Amino acid sequence: MNKTALILRHVHFEDLGSFAEPLTASGYTIRYSDVGDMDFCKGDPCSPDLLIILGGPIGVYDGAYPFLGTEMDFVRARLSAGLPTLGICLGAQLIAAALGERVFPTGIKEIGFSKLALTEAGRSSPLRRLKDVAVLHWHGDTYSLPLGAVDLASSDLVEQQAFSIGSNILGLQFHPEAETDKRFERWLVGHAVELATAKVNPSSLRQDARKYGPRLREAARLMLRDWLDGLEARS
Repeated sequence: MNKTALILRHVHFEDLGSFAEPLTASGYTIRYSDVGDMDFCKGDPCSPDLLIILGGPIGVYDGAYPFLGTEMDFVRARLSAGLPTLGICLGAQLIAAALGERVFPTGIKEIGFSKLALTEAGRSSPLRRLKDVAVLHWHGDTYSLPLGAVDLASSDLVEQQAFSIGSNILGLQFHPEAETDKRFERWLVGHAVELATAKVNPSSLRQDARKYGPRLREAARLMLRDWLDGLEARS
């Protein structure tokens, strides 16, 4: 019987990307639950074998989007049970907020490809696969490191880039999953207003995606595989 992976998605083009294949190869049946769907954050949060919370262009603290409170309760119940949970960008911030930490604007837009600086713990974690690999950053918020979490990585611009809590909880501020082939154009169009406001040239991002994308794709898939292999089974 296959394992189940529930994917909380906030904008359609920010999907599992390159993570879909290693998940399927590891025996997971993937089900998306999208913002606005009747089933979004419905049901037992502890039922899926794996929960992945994807990114999105809003802030955890943004009261204009009431679904965020419901989503945070859903994530909090999952975390309380210690069940496998992965948060990417907004997803990592939701994990931090669900654990009582502050999520706040950095005052800058970190958008583009650059390498991570792995901590000692990061170098012995699945993130070791990303050593010297340019990853995609696309955010303007950050978070306070949750109590009991292990800091795994930073960047030149933002200190908090990844954390883990035990073997089953992983938060990634950056986007290792983003497809950087022709599908990357969906990101450039979907975030066109943000790019223009931040004065980020889409042509430069497109060029960097072609340059760094193939290596990132392979490293990200290996990282996810390692993390999945290290998950603790349900008691």
